[in-house]
Amino acid sequence: MIKPVSLATRRAVLGCALLAVGGLSYAQQVFRVTTIPEEAATEQTRKFGPIAAYLEKKLGMKVEFTPVSDYPAAVEVMVNKKVDLVWFGGFTFVQANLRSGGKIIPLAQREEDTRFQSVFIAKTDSGIKTLADMKGKQVSFGSQSSTSGHLMPRSNLLNAGITPEKDFRRVAYSGAHDATIASVVSGKVDAAALDITVWKKFVAENKVDTKAVDVFFTTPPFFNYNWSVHADMPAELREKVKKALLDIDPATPEGKEILQLNRATRYIPTSAENYKGLEAAGRSAGLI
Repeated sequence: MIKPVSLATRRAVLGCALLAVGGLSYAQQVFRVTTIPEEAATEQTRKFGPIAAYLEKKLGMKVEFTPVSDYPAAVEVMVNKKVDLVWFGGFTFVQANLRSGGKIIPLAQREEDTRFQSVFIAKTDSGIKTLADMKGKQVSFGSQSSTSGHLMPRSNLLNAGITPEKDFRRVAYSGAHDATIASVVSGKVDAAALDITVWKKFVAENKVDTKAVDVFFTTPPFFNYNWSVHADMPAELREKVKKALLDIDPATPEGKEILQLNRATRYIPTSAENYKGLEAAGRSAGLI
């Protein structure tokens, strides 16, 4: 069931019924799912509504998908156990894991997340063809906590000897990947960085004219998104959630819809170790 609620309600600790786990009583009324807001709330609800309905059947519990306002909010609600399952970007997972003292457990990632990439885009008549051409320009990232919209693009810029705050005329943060594309299309900024899958989706849906705006740089691959839970979740429930995610079958109509909406071929197991490189990149970039 999809049930958007107010921020005040999202921050409340809900009342509980009993779920028997391992012979103990795990207090829970609903299983709450949220995600980092990489796109508009309406799009997030469209994308993740079917997986919430699927989990409801698999877990035998009421499942609610609740959008949050920004990337830091997704970290806070997981660290404070206000939600049960979060779709994190790689960097927000790192932030949540550090904030919780290592108590966030990644369960599954898309196969695509083992080799994720970011793209830099600009108007094709801008004269921007390389990272160095961005010097003196107005540039936008996504959320400051975004892996593909900020951390890895910034890391690649630093590796190229470019410091955004020093070398760009202005640095902006759009907050979401779709807003990043819009900022270049509208001319608010000269260039921007974002998630390659959102870019490909916009191109495939003819929401952007690649004759006018296109990619001029693509980063090397890195690990990215995952579904995570808090370590305080009973192991039996955690394994049930993990199995449900890994069992999503593209050969079934339900599984095909979920995976297409999530821009995935399938979900595979993951571990915290996979995100050590992002933590190192975050420290090198001064973001941790």
